[in-house]
Amino acid sequence: MTSWGAWRHWRALLWVAAGVVACGFLIALEIAARRYGEPGPITNQVKALVFAPKAGPLYGGLVLMMVVLTWRQRFVAAGAAIGIDIVLLLVRWAVGARTDGGHVFGTGALWVMLGFAVVAVTRRTGQERVLLLKGVGLGLLLVAARKTGDTWLFITAKTRPTVLDQYVATADHALGNPSWLAGRIVEATDPFSSHLLQLVYGQLAVAAVVVAFHQLRNVAVERRFPSHHLVRTFLVIGLLGPGIYMLFPVVGPVFAYGPGASGTGGVEWAAANLWPHTSPSIAVPHPMTYDGITPRNCMPSLHTAWAVAIFIHSRRAPRMLRFAGTFWLIVTLAATLGFGYHYGVDLVAGVVFALTIEAALRSLERGWDRQGIQLVVYGTTVFTALLVSYRYLPMEMARYPEVSGPLLILAMTSVIYGYVRTTRIPAQRSGTLRVLEADAAPGGAIVVGQAVGQSGGQEGAAPTGAPSPELR
Repeated sequence: MTSWGAWRHWRALLWVAAGVVACGFLIALEIAARRYGEPGPITNQVKALVFAPKAGPLYGGLVLMMVVLTWRQRFVAAGAAIGIDIVLLLVRWAVGARTDGGHVFGTGALWVMLGFAVVAVTRRTGQERVLLLKGVGLGLLLVAARKTGDTWLFITAKTRPTVLDQYVATADHALGNPSWLAGRIVEATDPFSSHLLQLVYGQLAVAAVVVAFHQLRNVAVERRFPSHHLVRTFLVIGLLGPGIYMLFPVVGPVFAYGPGASGTGGVEWAAANLWPHTSPSIAVPHPMTYDGITPRNCMPSLHTAWAVAIFIHSRRAPRMLRFAGTFWLIVTLAATLGFGYHYGVDLVAGVVFALTIEAALRSLERGWDRQGIQLVVYGTTVFTALLVSYRYLPMEMARYPEVSGPLLILAMTSVIYGYVRTTRIPAQRSGTLRVLEADAAPGGAIVVGQAVGQSGGQEGAAPTGAPSPELR
């Protein structure tokens, strides 16, 4: 067996093992959720075939699946999804069926994705079958991630009766309690600021789909996926982040020190009703009991991590998309603080978390080298040190903010600098390689233009002619 054949064999086994683990995880979540009297991700996904779910994730998944389709097939798929939803809407209206949360669309997108999976198995062969199944899998992964995340957040509330908000709020004195300041600014500029922030905060997945679609826009033409793209980073952040929720349960300032979201609930469990007008005093923190409903989803801030990922992956896009990525990052940070969903130290941890994962995935794509390994180890060490300091050194951080605050920012900045420096080196090497290839070939200037044009279409794409690789 050739080395390439052996690699494909082991890669296939790895995908099978990953599929088995994923199925086992979904089954375990389903069992755990039912023990607490709630349907799990599998039940919710099956219900979405009939009952109207939230449309955003399903149509976002459909858009991602379309990257493997031709433009004609895309119009057919979109028309079929909308047509199915209209028919189901009329049927639900005729029988007087009730919709949850006013959701009326979304089922059609799920049916179309499953339909293309059937087409791939029955009507396609070889690489065309694999490509279409990858597209369907990409779309369904987005949907499954949302269902799984909702169930996991429910489990965090049930299995972690005590939260560590007092520790995080005390440590947040090192940064000057930015959530309290941002909360007052949002309150003073309401309703404009609250509407804008809520729109951006609630539609983070839409921004991710737009950037991902741009990165994958040439898949239908080149008949292969790039080796690295935003969806991979998004999924890995969503896979690893919720596990830390269980180790470091935190509900957020608006719940632990305020009236709860939208002014309802939470105040009876709060340590004090202080947010956002009165900063908490410096006192020895203790674990505090909280309700069994509010997710413990603050540490780290995954909304921040996802926004950082969108920002990073939009850097090689056209100017308008780069501007949108920057705008989404800034407004997301403002929303996480201004709505009282996160403390400032959550955001610092979220940035380090995102950059470490992105560095690991990029190293996996281009091959592990010394710089990549060092950055991943360093980012992991900094992230661990942040969590340990929040838990065991909050009083010291609060008493000496002139020292601890700059140290927090310096630690985060050092990871940012390391990421920029490490990821810039492969880009310089690839540019030098293209120049050398051009010098060695006849008509070198034409070869350079072709190479740049081919590599500029997709970030991280393999060279032409190479084997095709594949919560708040």
